[in-house]
Parts: sequence; structure tokens; C-alpha cells
Amino acid sequence: MNDNTGHRASAASAGEASCCGVSACCTDAEHAVTSEKTVQEAKAEAGCGCLVDGGQDGPPVVVIGAGPVGLAAAAHLAERDQDFLVLEAGEEVGAAISEWGHVRLFSPWRYDTDAAARRLLEPTGWRLPEAGALPTGAELVRDYLAPLAKVPALAGRIRTGTRVVAVARQRMDVTRTVGRQERPLLVRAVGPDGAVHDITARAVIDASGTWGRGNPLGHSGLPAPGERDAAPYLTGPLPDVLDRDRDRFAGRHTLVAGMGHSAANTLLALAELAKSEPGTRITWAVRGASVARLYGGGDADGLPARGALGTRLKQAVNDGEIDLVRSFTITGFTVPEGGPAAGPVQVIGDTPDGARTLPADNVVAATGFRPDLDMLREVRVDLDPATEAPAKLAPMIDPNFHSCGTVPPHGERDLAHPEPGFYLAGMKSYGRAPTFLMATGYEQVRSIVAALAGDREAADAVQLDLPETGVCSTDLVTDDLLPGATGQEVSQDGGCGTSCSVEPAATTRTEPASTSCCGTAAPEPISIGVGAPSGVGFATGRVHGYSGEAEHSDA
Repeated sequence: MNDNTGHRASAASAGEASCCGVSACCTDAEHAVTSEKTVQEAKAEAGCGCLVDGGQDGPPVVVIGAGPVGLAAAAHLAERDQDFLVLEAGEEVGAAISEWGHVRLFSPWRYDTDAAARRLLEPTGWRLPEAGALPTGAELVRDYLAPLAKVPALAGRIRTGTRVVAVARQRMDVTRTVGRQERPLLVRAVGPDGAVHDITARAVIDASGTWGRGNPLGHSGLPAPGERDAAPYLTGPLPDVLDRDRDRFAGRHTLVAGMGHSAANTLLALAELAKSEPGTRITWAVRGASVARLYGGGDADGLPARGALGTRLKQAVNDGEIDLVRSFTITGFTVPEGGPAAGPVQVIGDTPDGARTLPADNVVAATGFRPDLDMLREVRVDLDPATEAPAKLAPMIDPNFHSCGTVPPHGERDLAHPEPGFYLAGMKSYGRAPTFLMATGYEQVRSIVAALAGDREAADAVQLDLPETGVCSTDLVTDDLLPGATGQEVSQDGGCGTSCSVEPAATTRTEPASTSCCGTAAPEPISIGVGAPSGVGFATGRVHGYSGEAEHSDA
């Protein structure tokens, strides 16, 4: 596949171009005659011959990221005979997931694979693993993503070790308007050998995720003074405490900062490690006066799985296994000369009683993620200023107002930007919002690809196949199956009582999922729980949005 593709010779006369609803039909310079329509819509409605076989001799669609959503996009592009290229920064597909491969997902296999991907895999002899089983990240890569990347339709179109550093419009910066739609998009990438490649694209689907772009430990969204110097002491949100990274934590003092489920799982793993490794000490620092949001409501919690794990965490704190420091806002780091070999880092923070310093051999930054927007400075994107998600999607997922990870089905129209042909999909489309649904990402790219192929009807027919009661009512999982799963079916009572237990259903755009934790008829979507340790799965949603949480010092 060439990085720079030439113009396609058009067999259409001027009259034929007009019939296609576009000027310069079937060339890279085509644009819709009617401004209210996209090129693909105009050509599809007019029955343009360029769309008969769906093939493209012009620039390919470039997909950024070879994770679950990026490869699902590739599968849908392949099914529609669209030319495409997948660029992956890691050395293998699913590289980001492999970094937390020890973690078990909350959602079972049934919801972890894309339909188009399955259709490509099944002729190779691949079979869906046990539908009710909860895969680890490593199993998701080994048993699904790696085989998918090898199917004939995708093999040879995935470039690993290739990091995208910018997306732009060819020979135009973001300020230039005249003639903008007539030029292809341009993706600048750095290959394994360090060489820079400019790749033209008729469309770009950025499914690169947010992994590796953690929020800083300092307050106000900014790194604390000295945080950069403290890097040797810092770890990401999901270290493999009990296996790969055991030596780093055994017999040492670890400070965990954050109040999400990634923090909870690391704290519980450290508590487990301390039982067999003398000298292992754990401090948990949170900015708020209350940790009730993470503890949940125990048996009365609308999220029974969260409540059960919250109860375990609360018990560990009450038993003295974990030292909880409330109302601690990190304001700085002091690193000894000589680094970790010279002693612990001093973590300085403000408290209601004044400044306090916590020494630590390790600091786990479980503070959430943010998207890489620097690479998008030269394309015109319409992002919500609070969540940094596409403006039309943001109101559906804003954690200030939404609970439990619920989100109505949404597709290409909600994800489109002022830059024609450019889309954010998957985890990155959620910006800073914390709860992403893998199944939602699959539906996003299905709709986007349908639109790129000129199938407006399919692009707008957005549906989600959701679990029975989902993220707001799921029993505690203590093994590799969902509660009641036999391998043939998944059975749950919903955790809110039988009134919340409903049959699996497809939710359409006109039937949004309930926003209450124990809603009426609409099933709740299930969330990928990247904070769940192997063997334990639970929800990542919250009972209420941030605006509804109350701080209580007795929690």
C-alpha cells in the first residue's frame, strides 16, 4: 500500500459528475454540489458508479490504534470493501491492553467482541470463548485481537511500531478554509526506524484511546511541583502487584493516590501482598473528606458488586491494613539526591490541619486519564470544554450529571467534527469521562464506516446489544464466570430485586437506556472494568454524577 496515492482517473463526463451529486466525481478533489450533504451521501443518493463495489483507488481510510475498537473499525471497512490502513504505536496489536493484561474485565466475552470481526474470524476456525466467562486483558489479546489481526482481510494492512504524531489536512493548516474539503487528510507517523511518513487519507478514525496519558497527581489538573523529578517513584494506575511488579512493592511503603476502582484494586492487591511480605505498608491518600462513593452502600448499594468490594476495602482500612489519609491535596514532591536508592520521596500535601508530608517508596497514580489532543491541533474538532469529548456526545456521558456509565446509542452524526472525514472513536471519544462501554465503541465504528461507505441508512440505524441489567445491578463475581453462567447462558437477578431483572435487548437511538441505577424497563449497559483484578469483576459507574455526591467525614 503506498503512502501517497494519486488521483483516480475519472471516466465520468461533466454530466456524469453532476449525476453523482458531486463535482470532479471519483477524484480526490470531489465535493458535494449541495452543501447540506457529504460527498458520500450525495453519491449514494444519486447512485454514483463510484460506489457500486465500494472499492477505493484513492487514499485509504486510516485507523489510529489497533485495540478492540480500532480493529473493529478495520473489520467493518474490510466487509464494505473499503481501502484502509491501521497504525499502531505498540509492537503488537492490543499493546495498551497487554500492559494491564493481569486485570480481568467486568464484561463477559459475549460483549467483548465485534460482530464484523467475528464474521471474519469464524471462517478461520476461530470460535467465541465461553460467552459468560470474564477474560483478562491478556486473554482478550491472545484469544481475540491477535487472531483477528491475522485474518486475510486485515493481514498486511496493520503497521505496528508506528506512532501517529499529527493529523492535518494536506498542505493546509487549521486556519485555512478555501478549498479545504478538496484535499485529503494527512496523517504524520513515525515508524519503527524513526523515519517520518506522511500518509494521505480520505478519512481518519482516531481510536488510539487514552492509556498512557494519565492525569497528574497535583491539584487543579496540573502536575505538582517536583512531580516530573519524582517519576522514578511513580507507577501507572494498574501495576501488577502480585506478579510482574511484585519485587517493586514487596517490603516497601506504597502511597496510592486516587479514588476510583483502579485505586481500589491496587489497594486490595497490596493488602494481599502484605500478608506474605513483611514490611509491606500501604497508605491511601484522597482529596475528599469522604470515600463513601468508592465504599458504596454495602448490601444496600445499587451496585452490589461495587458494594461488596467496597466492603472489603472498608474492612481493610478499619483493620489497619491500609492507612487512609483524607483531605490530602498533593502540592509537591521532594526527591532525595540519588533518587530511589537514597530513600523515599517526600509527598507534600495540604490538609485541613495544615501541610503534611508522606514518605513513600512508590506512588501509584490512579488519577484517571485524558486524551492526547496535541496531535489534533491542525484539524478542526468540536470538543466539549469540560469532558474533551465530541460536543454532541458530551451531554450523554458527562459524569457531573450521568450515573452508572449509561449512555444512549450514538453514531456517526454524533461523532462527526467540522473537519470532514475525521472521527474520534472508542475510549478517546469519551475524553475525560471515566466510564467507557466496549460495545458502544463497536457500534460507533460500525456507524462511522457505514457513513464512509455511503450507507446513510445503516449509519443512522444505531443500536446497542446490552446486558440484562448491566453496570448498575451486577452480582459480585468471584470466579471467571458471571453469576449463574453455565457457558450456555448468563443468569443474573440484577441486584436490585426481581423488578430490575429484564431480558437482554437491543436499545435503539429512540429508546435510551435508563439513567437510574434501578431503572424501569430499559436495560443498563455493562462497563469494561479495567480496574478489576483477575477473578473479580465489578462496575466502574457511580450511583450519581459528581454533582450529586456528598462528602461525609464519617465514611
